[in-house]
Amino acid sequence: MPRLAEQIKEALAAFAGIEQPPALIGGLALAAHQVIRATEDVDFLVDGDEADRLHDILIGLGYTCIHRSENAANYVRGDEGLDLLYAHRPIARRLLQEAEPRDTAMGRLRVISAEGLIAFKLQGYVNDASRVRDLDDIRSLLHQHHASLNMAEVREYFALFDRQELLDELLAQATQPGA
Repeated sequence: MPRLAEQIKEALAAFAGIEQPPALIGGLALAAHQVIRATEDVDFLVDGDEADRLHDILIGLGYTCIHRSENAANYVRGDEGLDLLYAHRPIARRLLQEAEPRDTAMGRLRVISAEGLIAFKLQGYVNDASRVRDLDDIRSLLHQHHASLNMAEVREYFALFDRQELLDELLAQATQPGA
């Protein structure tokens, strides 16, 4: 974890000049929501209008871009990975704007809401059904927070991808005793 913490501190210091600060997503954001799983990279949600500027910053920090599209970019530097998801659509922009500072093992960071994290995990799974880890993450978030989640918002995300039945199945699993 110390390596990831230093990597995050460095990136956030370099990103300090952008208008909308990034929000932690992915495996490290899960930990901020009391769901623990191993991860080896850092994932940020960032304003899509800042994509070129952030790309230049990361290249300046010694990262190599291994993939870049309109929606996301993946960078590596040695054994360090850093992924950016670009917020372009209104929902993603709202989730980025509403990300709140939370105390994490890496310090105080802006972290996407549990509902937003579920939405991005669902999108990852819908885009690539082999990403069953995303389903496990959703199941864990539902189990950990089923009493406090804004379920109307979660249902909207599942409806957006026409996966309402999947949500019902995951909720049934997540709310079982011992799940």
